[in-house]
Amino acid sequence: MIDNQYKNTNDTIEKQLINRGCQLDEPFTTGQHVLACGRCKLSQFDWLKDYENQEITGNVCLAEVRFKNDRKDYFTYAEDLDLEVGELVAVEAAIGHDIGIVTLLGEIVKHQLKRKKYRTPLNEMKKIYRRARPNDVEKWLAAIKLEDSTLARTRTIAENLGLEMKLNDVEYQGDKTKAIFYYTADGRVDFRELIKKLAEEFHIRIEMRQIGVRQESAKLGGIGSCGRELCCASWMCDFQSVMTGVARVQQLSPNPQKLAGQCGKLKCCLNFEYEAYVEALKEFSDPNIVLHFESGDAVHQKNDVFKGIMWYSYTNDKSNIMAIPVGKVKDIIAMNKKGQKPKKLEDFAITQEAHTNTNEGYGEADLKKMSD
Repeated sequence: MIDNQYKNTNDTIEKQLINRGCQLDEPFTTGQHVLACGRCKLSQFDWLKDYENQEITGNVCLAEVRFKNDRKDYFTYAEDLDLEVGELVAVEAAIGHDIGIVTLLGEIVKHQLKRKKYRTPLNEMKKIYRRARPNDVEKWLAAIKLEDSTLARTRTIAENLGLEMKLNDVEYQGDKTKAIFYYTADGRVDFRELIKKLAEEFHIRIEMRQIGVRQESAKLGGIGSCGRELCCASWMCDFQSVMTGVARVQQLSPNPQKLAGQCGKLKCCLNFEYEAYVEALKEFSDPNIVLHFESGDAVHQKNDVFKGIMWYSYTNDKSNIMAIPVGKVKDIIAMNKKGQKPKKLEDFAITQEAHTNTNEGYGEADLKKMSD
């Protein structure tokens, strides 16, 4: 049964503050001991939850705790604390304490540490002090409410100092004594004067943390050209490089306006189907092979991976391209190797169309500017 002090706190808490950062539209609930939050993009499925033979090492337990947006860390806690996933906890910080939300508990955390190559020894890991008390939560929410105004004021100060940097987000520590300022910049920034002015303005300790443009989009969120929420803001946590060859393999026009995401880099979704294209293209003939006919030579123009056809045109008439099934292309190549030349390309075509230039003046150089 919930204590009245926690129930009273529950009546005053604002949903959007408890679930701070990128989240799923699910209301927070009240747990056995203290307030719990809704799920966010960093929530995970514990496949070891119902496994009874989990190892227990001494009296020390491990927990994964998330903070704002995509920031997570790992902590130890005493077994008698009996935490539950979703609870608010007060955790150890470099100075003071922070407030976070428990996302994983138990043996699964060890697998997570191994997957992320977390090398901090167990005895050096930070600790979870306790469940968040009502006064902890109140101070935490008061700090969160300052983040928007702090960000706006900091941008003004940075602009007045002439710093070539973009402030993206501000995250206050749970005890309201420190704030992390996330920024993007093309080069190195001397923000010593900025830190001095911020400390005088807000009377807190300042930490400047540089992030990439993909991480910026993940923090700010938005809607992609597909009409859905950005993948980086909804579920992606690990960013992989997207190279120009990915677009080329998928036969995409090198148009930066269509292939760039809101971060200005090549869309992460270009990687999603890349492996499938690579596997499918293994069944296609080498596009560099010229097909020889009595009516003239034909060169490759493009592939249709889904229909299994290759498009060719005569070298002296590249405006008209014809679709040839992959099997027939292999037959033509086999005939050419034997010194035989089919009569004409049209005999093997299943469809024909006028070829137009879809590159719109763009090329590989334009894509390379956006690749990682």
